[in-house]
Amino acid sequence: MATPSSPTASPAQLLMGNEAIAQGLLEAGCQVAAAYPGTPSTEVLQALIDQRQRAGAPLHIEWSVNEKIAFEVALAASYSGKRSVAVMKQVGLNVAADPFMRTAYLGVVGGLLVVVADDPGPHSSQNEQDSRLFCLQARVPVLDPASPAEARAWVAPAYALSERYGRALVLRPTTRICHSRQSLALAPVEPQPRNARFVPDTARWCATPAFLPALHQQLNADLAEIAREAAFQPLLQPGNGRDRRYSRTALVASGIVYAHLVDLLADLGLSGVMDLYQVRMPYPLNPDWCATLRRDYDRLLVLEETYPVIELQVAHPGAVGKQSGTVPREGELTPDVLLQVVTDFLDLPRSAPVSSGGRGQRPSLCPGCPHRSAFYSIKKCFPKGIFPSDIGCYTLGLNLGAVHTVHCMGACISQGAGFYQAHRQDDGDWPTVVVTIGDSTFFHSGIPALINAVLQQARIVVVILDNATTAMTGGQPVPHLGRRATGEASRAIAIEPLVRACGVDFLEVCDPYDQARFETLLRAADAHSRSDNGGVAVLIARHGCVMDPAVRQAQQAPPVRIDASCIGCRKCVDAFECPALSMDASGKQALVDHDRCIGCNACIAVCPVNAIQAANAGEQP
Repeated sequence: MATPSSPTASPAQLLMGNEAIAQGLLEAGCQVAAAYPGTPSTEVLQALIDQRQRAGAPLHIEWSVNEKIAFEVALAASYSGKRSVAVMKQVGLNVAADPFMRTAYLGVVGGLLVVVADDPGPHSSQNEQDSRLFCLQARVPVLDPASPAEARAWVAPAYALSERYGRALVLRPTTRICHSRQSLALAPVEPQPRNARFVPDTARWCATPAFLPALHQQLNADLAEIAREAAFQPLLQPGNGRDRRYSRTALVASGIVYAHLVDLLADLGLSGVMDLYQVRMPYPLNPDWCATLRRDYDRLLVLEETYPVIELQVAHPGAVGKQSGTVPREGELTPDVLLQVVTDFLDLPRSAPVSSGGRGQRPSLCPGCPHRSAFYSIKKCFPKGIFPSDIGCYTLGLNLGAVHTVHCMGACISQGAGFYQAHRQDDGDWPTVVVTIGDSTFFHSGIPALINAVLQQARIVVVILDNATTAMTGGQPVPHLGRRATGEASRAIAIEPLVRACGVDFLEVCDPYDQARFETLLRAADAHSRSDNGGVAVLIARHGCVMDPAVRQAQQAPPVRIDASCIGCRKCVDAFECPALSMDASGKQALVDHDRCIGCNACIAVCPVNAIQAANAGEQP
């Protein structure tokens, strides 16, 4: 619980967009915040953790096991009259879809804001899905800020709107909003605690099909009113009317694209030349505004990421955008892309496209990452195996040839079972299927899949890559550490009893640095899965993430050296792919970069001629 603080003015700070959203939540009196980490949304909850002493009321903060749970925790707090927030990325909304869709009908009491960070591009996601289109389907109002300042400023009025109509709202920042920075003054936080009071209402909170038509009718009526709310109507920057070519032409934009467009028009000397609208609430759009567009303009250019949500609702016969193909239907609308679109629409001279250059070095697992050793051993033991994997930094096991599929959170175990069921039908034999899943992902959505695989007698090997953190998103705590989001101790939920409870008979734990033992256990797991009474075999590869300073300090780190017996086979560079290893200019001798090497010594077992050796004490490697 946070201690209420007295309001004091604060100087301006350079805030990341996600930090700005967190400040808006604190200033608006949010009391329950739940999230699952995922780029680009992660820093919202972390900023709440860092700034929780500014809260004007008791504040509960949690890293939930998955997004569905985060939403349901925030929802129940809202039923009790508290202001709450659930934070996730766009694909996390898929996980929370079931309660999210039903909440549109049942509504809320205290303000409920769902911060869903979209990732056009995508930069770190499985897809470019547009949460605005999801909200249109779900019938949930959505706000599309154009800057960190707007994202923060809209939180309080969004809560007020949520409470006025008893409806959840979505705030949809995109990657460029989440991770850009803006200088913002921190407003005083007024103490505004609310007492929890849940009023049972079975016709609403337990609504059966008999009640749903009436709830749906009320939802439609509320949306019609929300669409006309003055606080989030499209904003017009009127043109000066001096250029008659643009007298019945308008530009319509939302989100970060609007901010880019304002800068672009200034660069082109076109600021204030034609009407420009910023759409702040892409759904629901005010039908009166849509009618105004159809009446007053012959041509519209609609600019939005990623799908034609505004364009579809406007239904203007002279509108061009995503649907017409005038605007690219995939990827970010960066300033360079916008320049080409706008100059084409306005029939201006086209600029030469700017080369983006190469992508540079491909991402790889960190030097000393225990996952590298695990993947190397898996590929070595089962060169003809099938290797489904999952979402996390361990996705980079594909560089080592030990990841064949990456779909969505928790899918790897189910896919592994599916591969087994498909192959065994042919001739009774099947390739070894080795599934890899991270510890955080296992808790997120791997447990139901493991139960199903055991129940359906899938003969697969599941390797749980346990590095004791949610590494890809910055090291958030995982349930088996026994630590809550704010650092307080909690009960640790161990992985092994959960695996046993899922019905798994073969369970072993091994440090993947010990490659010989790890490979022995991999083969034993495969033998178990193929035995008469076999089934799913689970091997936990347990070694802490080397990005954790405590892990680095706890493990011995003798440096390695490569002697003249190196034959230049490149196995340590290509098959093992450690970033601390490379080849010399001649390509005949492997080298160690001691600024990057952490001394894990895992590469020693990889060399076929024992040219990689641990340096002796006091020896210069």
